[in-house]
Amino acid sequence: MQQIHLKNQTVFITGAAGFIGSSLAKRLLVENSELKIIGIDNLNSYYDIELKQARLEELSKWQKFYFIKEDIADKERILSLFDKYRPQIVIHLAAQAGVRYSVENPDVYIQSNLVGFFHILEGCRQYGTQHLIYASSSSVYGKNEKVPYSTEDKTDQPISLYAATKKSNELMAYSYSDLYQIPMTGLRFFTVYGPAGRPDMAYFSFADKMRNGKKIQIFNYGQCWRDFTYIDDIVEGIVRIIQGVPERTETEKGAWLPPHKIYNIGNSHPEKLLDFVQILQEELVRAGALDKDYDFEGCKELVPMQLGDVPVTYADTKALEEDFGFKPVTELRQGLRKFAEWYAVYCRQKEL
Repeated sequence: MQQIHLKNQTVFITGAAGFIGSSLAKRLLVENSELKIIGIDNLNSYYDIELKQARLEELSKWQKFYFIKEDIADKERILSLFDKYRPQIVIHLAAQAGVRYSVENPDVYIQSNLVGFFHILEGCRQYGTQHLIYASSSSVYGKNEKVPYSTEDKTDQPISLYAATKKSNELMAYSYSDLYQIPMTGLRFFTVYGPAGRPDMAYFSFADKMRNGKKIQIFNYGQCWRDFTYIDDIVEGIVRIIQGVPERTETEKGAWLPPHKIYNIGNSHPEKLLDFVQILQEELVRAGALDKDYDFEGCKELVPMQLGDVPVTYADTKALEEDFGFKPVTELRQGLRKFAEWYAVYCRQKEL
């Protein structure tokens, strides 16, 4: 593995107004005064645009951050940005997210997750990118019943179009890496949560429903387990991986493998969804976002598994630990407490 330094580098971050993208950009800007970041996002209306704009407003405090509103599905515009800025590092986080939404709106997943990713690959090929880091997902494990999920496991049984597009991204990246010797690293994220997160994610929508007195649907009759991963741990993993560039390796039989790696980034400690919701409501009460007499038992509704979902996610992070000496460390209550404190302020601001 080759080490790359971030000083004086130009970095593309697609999905820069998103949860992970904005958090990563902020971390990089805080720690690297001579780093230039070009943030790209189409600011679509999949969830509250005001939240995306608030993230961008925070990033605008740094002179080395440049935001460009653009859609990665527009090949001509994306390649023109590569031509203009010549990024040494590309961190591709833009995608149409959501399992359920992919059942209802498949077209947008093809345009963003497949066509858009192809344009990013072409930009890296044509303009000599030193390292492409791209977001995959734990959803690629699909019907795999072996836990914890290892990057060595088969991932050929996706059960949602979203998962299929992410698996396709890994295959496309591998082929481009092999054909053109472009160093690439794919990251399989496991249920990311934290302050200023995505409102469509379960923990955020649960908080909204609790606050508005609505029922919370807990899928698979409460028998869902998730490997919840706090945003700071996700960002720490990405920062380390950016600087460790994969290299070609020779097998024992003399074949050459491309400079392409895949890692899980997860907490390696799945939590029962019922326990997760219990801790969430406790922390929301503590933060003042819910009344102290909130009827938690009365708000729960146990329902069947939703289409395209899986009962368990559980990350094996041995490869990440071995190559980068890192494993997520944030405990669930600690992470939910930080979210609840942010959420209480967020709600007060929206009421003004």
